[in-house]
Amino acid sequence: MRCTPIINIFIVEDDHSLRLLYEKALQLNGYNVVGSAKDGEEAVNMYNRFSSKPDVILMDHRMPIKNGIEAAKEIFQNSIDIKPKIIFVSADRSIKETALSIGVTSFKNKPFSLERLFNNIEKAASIEKIEIHG
Repeated sequence: MRCTPIINIFIVEDDHSLRLLYEKALQLNGYNVVGSAKDGEEAVNMYNRFSSKPDVILMDHRMPIKNGIEAAKEIFQNSIDIKPKIIFVSADRSIKETALSIGVTSFKNKPFSLERLFNNIEKAASIEKIEIHG
């Protein structure tokens, strides 16, 4: 079990069983899952509706309607005050450079251990909030 403060996580993953696995594992380890989306378009819409933005977003790449790169770009564009911390989780290693170049916090190659994912979340959450000045 982790210590305080509670970290709010938003999951974006089209694979239903993986989405459930992330939710259960995160909740059992003291994280607060604020929502989950099954595709990039739903993710952007949900993110825009959050009154309190999540601390970390877990973002898959290969999804229907809008992929992870497209969704992450839109989320960054729609973030007025603070740059979101997005951990990209994908089996598609060919997009790692692209994901990092658009500003995601880190990239996890699937498959990975939950312990490595938790460590990544802790690192991302501990990064100072970056204010966006337009």
